[in-house]
Amino acid sequence: MGYIRGIMWNKLPTWQVFLWWHHFFLLWSTIDGQTRYSIPEELKQGSVVGNLAKDLGLVVSELYRRKLRITSDAGKQYFSVDLGKGELVVKDRIDREELCAQRPSCLLPLELVIDNPLQLHRVEIEILDTNDNSPSFLNKEKVVKIAELVNPGARFPLESAQDPDVGINSIRSYLISKNDHFKLTVKSHKDGRKIPELVLEKPLDREKLPVHNLILTAVDGGDPVRSGTSEITVVVLDINDNAPQFERQVYEANVSEKATPGTEVLHVKATDADEGLNGEIEYFFAEQTTDLILSLFDIEPSTGSVVVKGMLDHETNTLLRFDITAKDKGNPEMDGHCGVEIKIVDINDNTPEIIVTSLTTPVPEDSAIGTVIALISAKDPDSGDNGKVTLSVSPKSPFKLNPSVSNHYSLVTNGPLDREKNDRYSVKISATDSGKPPLTSEKIILVELLDVNDNPPVFSQPSYVVYVKENHAPGNILCSVSAIDPDAGDNAKISYSILDSKVQDVSVSSYVYINSDNGSIYSMHSFDYEKLKVFQIQVQAKDQGSPSLSSNATVHVFILDQNDNAPAVIYPSSAALGSLSHQRMPRSAKAGHLVTKVTAVDADSGHNAWISYKVSEATDASLFTVNLYTGEVRTKRAVSEQDDSSQRLLIEIKDDGEPVQSATVTVSILLEDGLHEPILDLRHKSMVEPSKKTGRITLYLILSLASVSLLSLVTFVILAVKCMRSSRSSGSCCMRRSDCDDYKNPNRNLQIQLNTDGPIKYVEVLGGDMLSQSQSFRSCMSPMSEYSDFTLIKPSSTTDFKEVISVLDASLPDSTWTFESQQVSTK
Repeated sequence: MGYIRGIMWNKLPTWQVFLWWHHFFLLWSTIDGQTRYSIPEELKQGSVVGNLAKDLGLVVSELYRRKLRITSDAGKQYFSVDLGKGELVVKDRIDREELCAQRPSCLLPLELVIDNPLQLHRVEIEILDTNDNSPSFLNKEKVVKIAELVNPGARFPLESAQDPDVGINSIRSYLISKNDHFKLTVKSHKDGRKIPELVLEKPLDREKLPVHNLILTAVDGGDPVRSGTSEITVVVLDINDNAPQFERQVYEANVSEKATPGTEVLHVKATDADEGLNGEIEYFFAEQTTDLILSLFDIEPSTGSVVVKGMLDHETNTLLRFDITAKDKGNPEMDGHCGVEIKIVDINDNTPEIIVTSLTTPVPEDSAIGTVIALISAKDPDSGDNGKVTLSVSPKSPFKLNPSVSNHYSLVTNGPLDREKNDRYSVKISATDSGKPPLTSEKIILVELLDVNDNPPVFSQPSYVVYVKENHAPGNILCSVSAIDPDAGDNAKISYSILDSKVQDVSVSSYVYINSDNGSIYSMHSFDYEKLKVFQIQVQAKDQGSPSLSSNATVHVFILDQNDNAPAVIYPSSAALGSLSHQRMPRSAKAGHLVTKVTAVDADSGHNAWISYKVSEATDASLFTVNLYTGEVRTKRAVSEQDDSSQRLLIEIKDDGEPVQSATVTVSILLEDGLHEPILDLRHKSMVEPSKKTGRITLYLILSLASVSLLSLVTFVILAVKCMRSSRSSGSCCMRRSDCDDYKNPNRNLQIQLNTDGPIKYVEVLGGDMLSQSQSFRSCMSPMSEYSDFTLIKPSSTTDFKEVISVLDASLPDSTWTFESQQVSTK
């Protein structure tokens, strides 16, 4: 990028405008890709330096949004930017002499920082000198003593004038007022200083003119020319015609800035050809020596040894110049002069300074690698290697430094960031110079991370199990689910909902609802274990980030059975013959004769469905008994002739629940002589001829036995195959059971029961426990029916059994087989 020198000539004379244009074309150059403007000092406030937007290729309309700002190492802001026009304007008075003293080049560096995206531009403002200072002498009056015997051509150094301006505006020449004995010459030092010297042209005659008054004028090269004067008084002295002479005109020495007071820097020496007091020499600082030199150094009058007096600082003054005068003790006294140059040697005594020019925080945690976080610069007032600074960042942080121009670095991301592991980073920047030993400074930059929705909610457990008693009140809380989200803010705010699904072809939302804020799940109504034993709820937790993230959990709801169903009698059926069951038996029956079998079912499960039978009331309690578990009514003894022909039994049926539920059935038994055949169904009694009864019963018995045998065989084969397949993993087994008294927990195993006791031939398939949706099927066949019946009955509907099974009365031998396998559940 080219340097642009902008010169302001508002209200300047024509010749100065021409001069600024001359500088403009001479100083157009390119250095390190930086922009430079040149302006004269003392410009009025508001003067335009240059158009930054145009020169840097920026869009003026975007300057305000991108927050263009200026930083300066000068400590004081001399410039500002008009964001509406993109112009760099003067903000405060600029005095070149105050900023740069007499350095030949005065550069004021500026840094322009622009955000979105982050950019850094280096701008240098060259402050051009104007002739705004007149030459001046430290002493307005000087007395020069010259012996009258001094030969023409003798030189007497005079005080140099000071002019803060530089270049052409500095001192150009000296003039001496017109006289007959002296002329003025100017001696140029190698450092560029011009020292006036008074040269004697004609011998002095003290008797004619003892004192000569002269005016010394210093003139600069500015336009208009500025000048300053000093009065020179020459006193003519007698005798002592030899002045001290130094061995060297200029003495040079180096001294460390860490030299302590009293350290000898150098030793000057002068000689005098005279004898006696006229040859004794004392050394002094010259009259024009500044207060700074007098505070830093001292000279031993008798030896000419220059020693350190104050604290030296290379960063403040790198080179100090002054003059020393050697005077004899003659009358009049004579003196000689020499110059001294002392270079202050730099010591690495300044630690580097870390400057954060721009910092962007907080930073999104998903920032790409290479994202600029901050612009950092370093400076060290030391010189040479002592001032060379290297920046580094702690190696364990996910950041690195990319070097830029002139000790500038950009702090960028160097790895993935994760706010959930570390929400902020304390980045330690170290600055180390190249001195020996090196000095180091540190600066901590706090970088905060901005959360991004990169974590879905996580449930406290993947699935929940809830047990709910049936018949509980609607609106009760079933359970509470909870999830956490490691993100922050809206990204961590969680709302809960139930995903739509079906439970028995009904939406799950009709069963339960959830509090979206805290995850509490409530029932919509009470549950019936006999209709619904278990169902699942899919709960979703979703955060409020953008885009939102979610996760699911499963809630298994198990309905616990309550003893809310009384046993239902399915045989003998009271629906067919009224409230009584009429049975007939021969008087020749012996002890243990099966009179009938009372069968009941309970829609509950587990202990609530365990049924027991007992005789509550009887015409003759000694004649009949009922099996506690099977409900078989048998004779306890042989029937005698003294027993009444009509016997009545009240059988009570109880479950094992809490509280106990019960039902009763009344059985009426007629004792008859010579009874050998079963009594026909009362519904068909009038329709069947006596001659056909025996044939029909035999046919029904054969068909029933054949059907039951075939079904039993098929069932046995299926169970055997299943046992063989699953024996390795489940350990299932098949066994034969002949004792019906062991049938105490029908809901724990799958049972297939063939029962031919009494007039009903049936196969029972029982199974399942309280946590499964098991089914119990029963095949009922009536040998007394006119048609062959084969009916599957679900135990959950007791009224079905009452409607299907007919009341039959028969006396057949028992034959019961039970096949068991592992539990069969339908979920």
